Amino acid sequence: MPDQDIPLILGVDGGATKTIAILADARTGTPIAQGRSRGSNFHAHAPHAALAELDAAIAKAFAQANLERTSVIAACMGVAGVSRVEDEVMVRDWVRERRIADQLLIANDGWLVISAGTPNGVGVGLICGTGSIAVGRDSNAKTCRAGGWGYLIGDEGSGYDVAVMALRAASHAADGRGPHTKILPALLRHWNLVEPADLITFLYGVADPRTQLVDVGPLVVTLANEGDAVAQSIVACAAGELAKMVHAVSISLDLPRPLPLAVAGSMIVQSEILQHGLIKSLQDQNLLVALSVVPDPTIGAVRLAHRLSLGDAHLGSEWM
Repeated sequence: MPDQDIPLILGVDGGATKTIAILADARTGTPIAQGRSRGSNFHAHAPHAALAELDAAIAKAFAQANLERTSVIAACMGVAGVSRVEDEVMVRDWVRERRIADQLLIANDGWLVISAGTPNGVGVGLICGTGSIAVGRDSNAKTCRAGGWGYLIGDEGSGYDVAVMALRAASHAADGRGPHTKILPALLRHWNLVEPADLITFLYGVADPRTQLVDVGPLVVTLANEGDAVAQSIVACAAGELAKMVHAVSISLDLPRPLPLAVAGSMIVQSEILQHGLIKSLQDQNLLVALSVVPDPTIGAVRLAHRLSLGDAHLGSEWM
């Protein structure tokens, strides 16, 4: 059991479907305990609900460590959807009221991926999970981003985007407008439906169809691995869209070559075929990359919190 007097730091990664909080030793940056809760993306959830999930994840981290909850020396919170000044002010006010941390760094969730998966925090971080975004930082502390516009405007190449492409391919196959694909029967089995027309009743009958699409992206990847030509074309399309984001960021910054590229998010972390498609699409654009996979971006938040606790004066201008 950790000493109750140990100095602590906190790293938080709040996404659309889950929130992870890691408590760490402020002296070494070594993780001590972890807490999980549901999604806290400010675009996907009401602010009060998002803050409640952040609070729950932090509380669970303290509980797992068998420590009384107290204010930490420094915290880094990478919360998806916190992209406006008013969003940051809301989170800062909440952190102050809840006495969560003496020092706070609010970071776009993409910055966590860069911190966790690139040398010295320089390169491009690509998130491909429920949504998608690419962010970059060069050695001059210049930053850039592409994507991250949300499911109505963007999120190309994401799990949601792949799911929508799969549904269209399935409907085209059912109508005879498109080629035969195993996607159609796979979706019917997945949702225990009998015939293609049942897709209409099922998906339009739920309050938020997006909640039903979470597992469709991995299903398409599985079919692509099994050789389904339509599924393979969908994955290739997704890889191409992700490559466009990475390329747009890379040409806007002074970055080393091969390009340090860290990828995170369940859709791409668990899909080698999507990773390979991304690398090939970038090669087609004459961009060679050194790719690293980041299973848990929260480690990046811990590293940034540790730097903050040590008095790193560059963090305020680099990461906010």
